[in-house]
Amino acid sequence: MADLPFVFGLLGNIVSFMVFLAPIPTFYQIYKKRSTAGFQSLPYIVGLFSAMLWMYYAFLKPDTTLLITINSVGCFIQSAYICFYLVFASKDTRIQSVKLILSLNVVGFGLVLFLTQFFANESNRGSIVGWICLVFSLCVFVAPLGVVRQVIRTKSVEYMPFLLSFFLTLSAVMWFFFGLLRKDYNIAIPNVLGFSFGVIQMVLYLMYKNAKKGGVQVSEVVEIKIEGQKISELKEQIIDVVKVGGMTLEIIPLGAGEGIILGGDKTCSPE
Repeated sequence: MADLPFVFGLLGNIVSFMVFLAPIPTFYQIYKKRSTAGFQSLPYIVGLFSAMLWMYYAFLKPDTTLLITINSVGCFIQSAYICFYLVFASKDTRIQSVKLILSLNVVGFGLVLFLTQFFANESNRGSIVGWICLVFSLCVFVAPLGVVRQVIRTKSVEYMPFLLSFFLTLSAVMWFFFGLLRKDYNIAIPNVLGFSFGVIQMVLYLMYKNAKKGGVQVSEVVEIKIEGQKISELKEQIIDVVKVGGMTLEIIPLGAGEGIILGGDKTCSPE
């Protein structure tokens, strides 16, 4: 029975490591596209801040080597993701991300460190940091509600990978039992919420994984005047538009000198 916390902590380390590796396909897409369009840096910046907080908490509590090891790895991996993201981000996105890093990971964590070191007694410092970790973890676990709402609205799971949801749920189970068996409720309580939201995300993924992407049907009519240009040449240009824009076009010849009207339907997925 005394070894159970260690077992769950070790399993929590393994599963949490898999959670840290789950975004690799996302960054592979960013690398292929040479763009971060559609993806945000917030999850990785928040993940780094969370790992920093928990590592600080672990240093204040006895027998928390397993917390220190996994959160050290988390700090390294999340920092690597952020650096990779900044390389391929646009100028505006890069500036916003850097501002967020400075405000949360530098100023925010610096304030927690300063206030607890100089204004809290050594006897209750661990409890104060634990409560901060608990509240922040609850906020982190509630954050996916935005993704859940987007999945329900768009009927698309493009930005909610199943592997990430699965490993987050499994991780929440392991750390819940680790905290419960150690009677460390700062660790156990947030993971109840984490498990609940993880299950919800997996259920939504199974519901919408084969659903067609929702979109808005837009009918477009474009009139193009022909000035000494052959229809065959124009047709080749139309084919190029079809390839690039994903439109279905129909050529409707009009009377001489009136030009050509192109009618098309396009499905535009909401950005």
